[in-house]
Amino acid sequence: MYDDASYYTFIPSAQQHDDKGPTPRHRRKQSLLNQPNEEFQADVGQIDGNQKSNAAKDTPTAPPKATLTRRAQSYTDFHHAARAVLGQAHNQEAKGEERGKLATQNELPVADLKDELDFLDWYGSIETRLLDASYEEYTDYLKQLESSSSHLDSLLSDTNSTLDLLSSLTKSFKDVEAQTSTFQRQCEGLVQEQQRMAKLADDISQNLKYHSYLEPITRRLNAPGAGNYVRSEEFSNMLSRLDECLSYMATHPNHREAATYNSRYRLLMTRGLTLIRNHFVGGLREIASDVSRRISDRQLNDTTMSALLYAKFRVGAAELKEVAQEIRKRAMPPAGADPGAGGEYQSLMNELYTSYSATRGKLVIPLVRKKIGDIAMAPSTAKELVPFARSSIGYVRGICADEYELWREWFEGEDGLYSFLESACEPLYDHLRPRIIHENQLLKLCELCTLLQTRYMRDLDDEEPVDTNELDFSILIKPALEDAQTRLVFRTQAILRDEIENYKPKSDVLDYPAKIRRVSLSGTKSQGPAMSGRKSSTAEPTTPMPKTPVIVEEGDSPNGRWGFSTEAALQGWYPTLKKAIWLLSRIYRLVNSTVFDDLAHQIVHQTTLSLSKAADLISSKATSVDGQLFLIKHLLILKQQIVAFDIEFVTPDISFDFSGVTNTFWELRERGGLFDPRNLWRLMGGGLLPKVVENMLDAKAELDGRLRTVINDFTSKFASRMTSGIDASATAKRGFEGVKAVKKVQEMSEKEVPLLRRKLDEYLDDQRTKETLVSAVQDQVIQNYETFYDMQMADKRSNGVRTSKKGKGREDEIWDPDMFNEWASGVFNVKKLGIYEDEDSRSRSMSRTGSI
Repeated sequence: MYDDASYYTFIPSAQQHDDKGPTPRHRRKQSLLNQPNEEFQADVGQIDGNQKSNAAKDTPTAPPKATLTRRAQSYTDFHHAARAVLGQAHNQEAKGEERGKLATQNELPVADLKDELDFLDWYGSIETRLLDASYEEYTDYLKQLESSSSHLDSLLSDTNSTLDLLSSLTKSFKDVEAQTSTFQRQCEGLVQEQQRMAKLADDISQNLKYHSYLEPITRRLNAPGAGNYVRSEEFSNMLSRLDECLSYMATHPNHREAATYNSRYRLLMTRGLTLIRNHFVGGLREIASDVSRRISDRQLNDTTMSALLYAKFRVGAAELKEVAQEIRKRAMPPAGADPGAGGEYQSLMNELYTSYSATRGKLVIPLVRKKIGDIAMAPSTAKELVPFARSSIGYVRGICADEYELWREWFEGEDGLYSFLESACEPLYDHLRPRIIHENQLLKLCELCTLLQTRYMRDLDDEEPVDTNELDFSILIKPALEDAQTRLVFRTQAILRDEIENYKPKSDVLDYPAKIRRVSLSGTKSQGPAMSGRKSSTAEPTTPMPKTPVIVEEGDSPNGRWGFSTEAALQGWYPTLKKAIWLLSRIYRLVNSTVFDDLAHQIVHQTTLSLSKAADLISSKATSVDGQLFLIKHLLILKQQIVAFDIEFVTPDISFDFSGVTNTFWELRERGGLFDPRNLWRLMGGGLLPKVVENMLDAKAELDGRLRTVINDFTSKFASRMTSGIDASATAKRGFEGVKAVKKVQEMSEKEVPLLRRKLDEYLDDQRTKETLVSAVQDQVIQNYETFYDMQMADKRSNGVRTSKKGKGREDEIWDPDMFNEWASGVFNVKKLGIYEDEDSRSRSMSRTGSI
């Protein structure tokens, strides 16, 4: 605080003494920070006022009290303060001069000095005045400093007292703050304790609530006439409270007597739901007894009967449905239950279903039984299976639709519905099942299955969403369809056993090729529809492997939907083949796909065996060529026909047959070009390796294997006859001459080729098939000749004879394979045919030497 002393200026001023009262004490001025800017000016006016008042006085006075001016707030204030100080000094000098003048006036004149004492007095006064005059300025300043020091001491004392007061106030404030904080913490603790106690009281009240329901609910449910309150809203609320109590006891098993309360609440819940069941059954019984009484009183027409059976039951259905809903809500299985598990009170809900079904069954089933009996006795349906099924199923379907709508008005959901409807359909099953079992005609069984599948069963491939609010009649009619399918499968197996597996052909059936000639001469022979499904055409031959196969069925009209005479096509077929295709076409899509595949495999397998047996019999009566061509023709027809049935593969039982292993090396030698890619038609199925015997062989694989085998045997037989002069047995004889043997091969080939074509024309209609078989025979002949030529060239080289490489050579030499191939092409004259090929592809497919 002493660092700022230089900013203060002590300005003497005359003190105005007021006799009216004491001088006011020093008051602390307002803080400089709170004063407005215009108030921060130096006390220049006060200084000027002091100068005027001092100048007006005539007598010297005591030094004025020191005045503490304000510290300059700016340079301008400091300038004004400095001027005030300088002005005050000038006033002091003027005042001294005036005092000197006054002293001079008061001094005694020198002439008035009379003696030494007067002189001494005069000198002493002068000396005193001079001394006082020399020390007056310092004395005044000293007094001013003493006044300032006293003032500053008072300020320090006031400041210290103020600081002490502030310290005491601060201490008091801190004590008050500590006490306040302590009081606040105590209040917060009390508030928390109050909240805890209130929450504890609420929890206790909440927990006791689930225990306090026991006595009033027990009194209410055991009171007389408790069943009269079942339809009230209060009863439903009471059951809801029981649910809450049971849930609480289940979630708090550690509470005291929780198990006891849980068991008692369950008994009360069972008691309440039992009252609902009794009320529901009683209301249903009243409606049923009223309807039964009205029906038995008089004969009613259909309209009145429908009004009694359905309109009467719809009157109170809404209220009873709402009551039964209380049981259904508690019969639902809990969350996380195993699939198929029922709720705790499902048995009570089942009792409602049973009661309703029994009540409705007593009213509806006798009427349905009587109506089905009338339909069964009608002349149009008495002996016919399909008309009876159509009429009776249509009537029962209408009854089931009405019962379905009535059920939805009594109950939510379909639990127990179809069990009731199945019982309502029992009269239909009782009449339809015996008729199906005694039906022996396969066509009627097929017609019944078609009727049931197309009109009443739901299409599994249909992608449209199923309407859950409509009756699914397929569930009800499925037992009848299963009965019909079972009977159909049984009759199919019986026909397969009797007419295919155990078929005994007569002599006229095996009269081949005379039978074919008779069909051809009569003009009824099919030119290809049985193979290709097209009309006959002499300009363009048909093909045995068309894109779209044709299913030929018995009973088609002479000029049926395919545009050809079906009976004419069937005349050229073996009876077992005809029956097999007829069976497959009848049962296709009428039975389960797995069952059909099993039956189809059996039919194709037995048909293949039957055709093979017939081929053996024909070979023994006629020639082996006739038997082979018969088998080739019928296997091609069978292969083409079964394509339309989508027969799936089955898992066979496999075993191995090693009976053909002993002939492996001989056959490999005889069929040296077995692995040549050009000889696809000569691949033999299982002939060279151990055979795989499949007890349930895939039908398509078995058929293809058998067809390849018979084609290979056919081509090998003709090729062996043509090249008999150069086979291994002929070349092993002494005196064998190669040139003569080759000429003999040429002669035999020229003789056998016309016979081969004539035989093919007798049995086969498709030109492409015939040309393929001729080409296979030609390839086999060329292969046999190449084998012979290689052996001859090897013998000559071993004997040291030089052989020519290419060309015909001398006349006494045998032809090389290229020359023989060129000659054979001219003799066999295989035509280049192809329906789906262009000229270039046909040329490449028919070329066997790499050139056209």
